[in-house]
This record gives sequence, structure tokens and C-alpha cells, in this order.
Amino acid sequence: MSADRAGSARTVGFVGLGQMGAPMAAHLVDRGLVVYDTRAEAAAPLVKAGARAARSVAEVAASAGLVSVMVRDDAQVNEVAAEVLASARPGTVLAVHSTIGVRTAEELAERARPYGIEVVDAPVSGGFMGASAGTLAVMAGGSDEAFERCREPFGAWADLVLHMGPVGAGTRTKLARNLLHFAAFSAAAEAQRLAEASGVSLRKLGRIVRHTDAITGGAGSIMLRSTTAPVEPDDELYAILRHVRDLGEKDLSLALDLAESLGVDAPFARLALGRLAAGLGLAGEGERADG
Repeated sequence: MSADRAGSARTVGFVGLGQMGAPMAAHLVDRGLVVYDTRAEAAAPLVKAGARAARSVAEVAASAGLVSVMVRDDAQVNEVAAEVLASARPGTVLAVHSTIGVRTAEELAERARPYGIEVVDAPVSGGFMGASAGTLAVMAGGSDEAFERCREPFGAWADLVLHMGPVGAGTRTKLARNLLHFAAFSAAAEAQRLAEASGVSLRKLGRIVRHTDAITGGAGSIMLRSTTAPVEPDDELYAILRHVRDLGEKDLSLALDLAESLGVDAPFARLALGRLAAGLGLAGEGERADG
């Protein structure tokens, strides 16, 4: 391999310098970073820090061995990918950090294969704050070889880099994670309605939730098992989960009593009470009917 070719293989390209992409890319400026965004001004701070601005996606693809993409949606990912496939060298890795459909990721990998280009679907979690601090979590789907080539560059902006399986596995993980994220937002809205009707300060409630979730890990604190099958009585988690169920059913019942007394509809709480035991792997123990 020529010196120029070897240098290009080590170069990282980044396409899409929005709220997430720009701070992610900023952690890569000392690694031969080439950047592109449709808004030239978005690249200016990175160029000032040491990156090189490309005039097109094609120029990024021709210059880098790893091309990271953080754009808005499936349509933009496919548009960028078409330019990458037309211009990148065989052996290039195309890493998609946008949250897209699983089928989009798998179809993109099929399209890339004849070009000798590997696709890694690598969505992230942690928000703008994590991107700025370099503490994102990245869940990657792709071949073992492609993942190994991404691991070190991803580690510049993430402190949790996990290989979830083949192409599409990263996206499936992100969709499951975001189901919890946004369902929790809806549950939070219900809790706020109950608190407001009770005369409780919503701002102070929010402080309590953020403080305690930072200590306990929130919903993630019960995600300890490798299966959702019922827990056997001899499992070391059995007693712990029974304790969680007992506390949860008591507290949800009390919250529902309060909601009823105030005339507040609490469908999430009713659903949670009906499904908590089974969700914890304790199906058949103290289950309640939904509604």
C-alpha cells in the first residue's frame, strides 16, 4: 500500500455537522479529519481546530477510510450513501450514526457489498451533552472486521462502544432503547399531571427524578437478565425482582388511589400495575387485569 493510500485509510471523514455531528466530529480533529455539510458555516469551527473541509460528500469519500454520517433521516442517509459508494475506495467503512429503519441499514449494506465497502449501522445515545463531552454510547451492527476498524475512532467521542451483531443490530438496539426513552416521556407527563393536581411543584419534582435516576440508573437498573422468560425461583435475581414487584404494586396502587381522588386519568399507571409482575419475569405471581 502506498503512503498516500495508507494515509487515506487512517483518515476519518464526517458528513453532517448538526447538533450531534459537529461535537462528535470535534473529537476527531487530530486524526486527519475531513468534514462536509451542506452549510459551509457548520464546518468553519472544525476547520479552525484543524480539520479539512471538503467541497462534497464525494471528496470526503475519496479521502477517508472511515466515513461517518450523521444526517436527519433515511432519505438523507441514502442520498449521502449514493455519493459515498460512487467515490470511496474498496475497503472503506461507511458508518451511519443516524437513527434509521432496520431495513434501510440492511439494504444499504447490500448495495455497498459489490463496491467492496462495508456498512456499519452505529446509532448513538447520550444526546448533545454526551456528544460534546465524548461520553456517548454507540451500538454498532456490522462484521467483526468492520467493527474493529471503527472501535478506536468511535472511542474518541464515545465511552461505551458495543458490537451488537451484524448489520441492522445497532439500529434494532437503538429503536428498543428509544422506545423506553419516549414511553418514559409519556409516563413523565402523566406523573406531572398527578403532581400538578396535587399541588406539587413540577420543577422540584423534576429535580427529584433527575437526582434519583442518576443514583439508581432509572429503568436501566432492572435490565440485568439475558432473557425475558420467567425467572426461576432458584435464580439469584428472583428475590430482588419479587421485592421490586411488591414495592411497585404498592406504590402504583397508592398513586392510582390519589389520581382517582383528584379526578386525574392515569392510564400508564393502570397499565404498569397490570403488567409489572409479568414484565419483571414473575408471570402468574400477583398478576392483575389491565385497565
